Formats: sequence, C-alpha cells, structure tokens
Amino acid sequence: MMRTTLLQRRLISASDFRCTAGPDDKPFVEQYRCHSVSYVRKGSFGCRTHGRTFDLVTGSILVGYPGDEYLCTHDHVCGDECLSFFLTPELIEMIGNDVATWRIGAAPPLPELMVLGELAQASADGRSDIGLDEIGQLFASRFVEVVSGRSRQVAQPSARDRRRAVETALWIEANSQREIDLDDAADQAGVSPFHFLRQFSSVLGVTPHQYLVRSRLRHAARLLASEEIPVTDIAYDVGFGDLSNFVRTFHRAAGVSPRSFRAAARGNRKIFQDRPALH
Repeated sequence: MMRTTLLQRRLISASDFRCTAGPDDKPFVEQYRCHSVSYVRKGSFGCRTHGRTFDLVTGSILVGYPGDEYLCTHDHVCGDECLSFFLTPELIEMIGNDVATWRIGAAPPLPELMVLGELAQASADGRSDIGLDEIGQLFASRFVEVVSGRSRQVAQPSARDRRRAVETALWIEANSQREIDLDDAADQAGVSPFHFLRQFSSVLGVTPHQYLVRSRLRHAARLLASEEIPVTDIAYDVGFGDLSNFVRTFHRAAGVSPRSFRAAARGNRKIFQDRPALH
C-alpha cells in the first residue's frame, strides 16, 4: 500500500492510497483512527467489518468510524486506488455525528457522491480551482445527508454573513499573492472553516479558493497585457506555486496560453479568432 498525503488542515486531511494487493496476498486486520470517507476511484476490493462483507468498486465509498476494526480483501482483482478524507471530531459535530450513518461500513456508487468524488479527484490533480479542503468538507457533508436521508437546512445569509463574506473577499484579493487556505480565510472572518465555506459560497457564488485563484488570474492577465515581465516571474509574483500550474490554470480560464494572451493583448487578435468553436 502506497500512501501520499495531499492535504493537512485543522479540521480535515486527505491522502491518496494505491494498493497493489491481489488474491494471493494475505489480508490483515486494521483499525480506523478517526472518521473517514474514501472514494474508490479505480479498481475493486472487499471489506469486512461489523460482521458484514462489502464489495467495493469504482465509485463506492469506504466509511470509517474511530476504533472500528476492518479487513480489506482482494479476491477478484489486483489493486485499487482511493482518495480518502479524514475528519476531526470538531468537524464531525458540525457535519453530523449520527453513529448509525458513520458505522455503515461502505456506501454503494451513488450519483450524488460520485460527481463530488470526481470533482475532488480533479482538485487533487490540479484540474479544478476548488480547494481540496473545500470539496472534502462538501463531500463528507453530502455523504451524511444522502445516507441519513436528512438534508441540512441551510439558513439564508444574514446581513452580518454577507458583510463578513464581502470583507473576507476583499482581504483575499489584497493578499492573493500569499498562500491562503480555507483555515486562513475562516480565521480572518472569525468563524469555523465549515460554516465559512457555506456562507462565503452562498453569498458570492464561488468558494474562497476559487475566488483566490481567480484573483490571481486577474492580476496575471493585467500584468501580461501591460508589462514586459517574464511569464515565469508573473506566475510566482501573483501567487502560483509553479509555472506549469499557472500555465495550465490560465489556459483553462482564457482558452489560450499566457504567451498567446500577451500577444493578443499587443494586437494579434487572430489568436482568439482561430480558436475552435465550442459545441
């Protein structure tokens, strides 16, 4: 089993698991250390827990409860890959701590969870501007709603919520060249990350991380259009951690590379005209 830690935050962490075990490998008993939800993104495996046996395939969810023992088997195929989120007791209290929900062992491929699971994987791969901590909390919250059958009643944002969201957005914009995560933004707003994510998204229509990335893109576009600064310097100056991430994110937003965007800003309009039509 190969584990890669992708995220470590105050309320949530995430890891990528890749298992190469097959039918000839002897299974062994393990124990969950905390609440967890693991999205099976590839392969298949079995899980025995609570006296029950589950067969998980792509799209299934493995559910962990602190202290419970489980045993994974690979009787049918060799190998699987999972994207796992680990949740603190504080976050569980906010999401919903119904024991029956968290001790189901596993959930089948459900459309409401599969679409969020794929969005989470896109975030982990750098193919989405939503934060992995953000989609992880949304994924876990949606899991509780779907499995328990009880939808969370989300109150309309109050005037205070709206002011808090707007003020924090202005702070993100002013500091977008810095490393800012959900915990940082929530601390600035003075509320928990879980509640801030819902309030900010409800008021402004984007998550805090999406707003951060788009602020960086706006600054980059202005510099590309008006300055002679090298593209690599612009990438780092506006807050992107590496050039390839900047180029990929900018191209996804603009439809052209940063260099082509700069050329278009200098008068080469044909760059945009030559783009294939969208159907």
